[in-house]
Formats: sequence, structure tokens, C-alpha cells
Amino acid sequence: MLKDFNLLVTTSRGNEEDVCSEMWYLLGEIGDQAAAIDKTGVTGLVVVKTLLDPFEVIEKLRKVLKARPSEFRYTLRIIPIEKAARTDLEEIQLVATELASKIAQDETFRVTVEKRFSKIPSSELIEAAATNIERKVSLDRPDRIVLLQVIGKLTGVSVVRPTDIMSVAKERPSPE
Repeated sequence: MLKDFNLLVTTSRGNEEDVCSEMWYLLGEIGDQAAAIDKTGVTGLVVVKTLLDPFEVIEKLRKVLKARPSEFRYTLRIIPIEKAARTDLEEIQLVATELASKIAQDETFRVTVEKRFSKIPSSELIEAAATNIERKVSLDRPDRIVLLQVIGKLTGVSVVRPTDIMSVAKERPSPE
């Protein structure tokens, strides 16, 4: 599995090969012919290392989805990852603290954990990520989400707005 990924892509069970091909094609369409894409060993999950900014990738792919929804056959969600770190509480705390500088003083946040192949309790991951973030917490309607995507020994960490995660099913235009 790629160690330095900056996008996570989900698909339905058994479509990992197909979503790899789909992402390779779509990333080429928006200007990255050199993207690296790899399966994770987790059913329905692949990692991507794009040369482009992952947040810009999602905006460009949203435009493709709006114009040509049939090109998204296997992709379910696309999640930007700002930094891949070892799944270690101290390292996650350091990375989350560093990325939390994006959260303005008047913004609220929450920590969201999606965990695969890890025995570390989610509560410990949340505590590690949130410890040094001196902002107001909102579990229902946060301005920002400190997102921990745990995949065994690696964790993708991002500070995102709820709209930064692309959900193909929710965003696909309805047929006229």
C-alpha cells in the first residue's frame, strides 16, 4: 500500500480494481497522468497519491460528475488527506495540532474517526487529535472536521469542511 497518499477512495465490495482504473482515468482527465493508485487490503478502499492538491482534485471531479455522471461507475466517496502518519497516538497528536492551525478562532470543530485494522480505541484517537486544539467543539454542526482515516499502521489526517468530502451518490445529478 502507498505510504504517502493524499486521497482515499471508497467503492463497493469487490470493485477495488475497477475503481483504481476509474480514478486513474478521471485523474488523467483533470491533469494528473502520473497519479499512483493502490489497493489497501481493506475491502472497498483504495489510496491515491496525486500530484495535484487533493482539495482541488475534488472540486474538479465534482465538475466532471455534474457534466458527465456516467464516468463515475465505481467511486462512492473521495476524501482528501493532508498528511499520512503512522498510527501512533503521539504522531497523530502532532499532525492534528499542526493541521488545526487552519481552524479559525471563531470556528467550531469535531474529530471524526474511521478505523480499519486497528485495535486503538476511537476515544483514544479522538483525545490525541483534540488535545491541543483550543477551539469550541460542535458535534452536530462543526465548521471543520479533524478527520482520522485509520488503515492499520497508517492514518490519513485532514482538517476539512463537511463539504470537502465528495459523495458521488449524494452529488450525482438526477436524470432529467
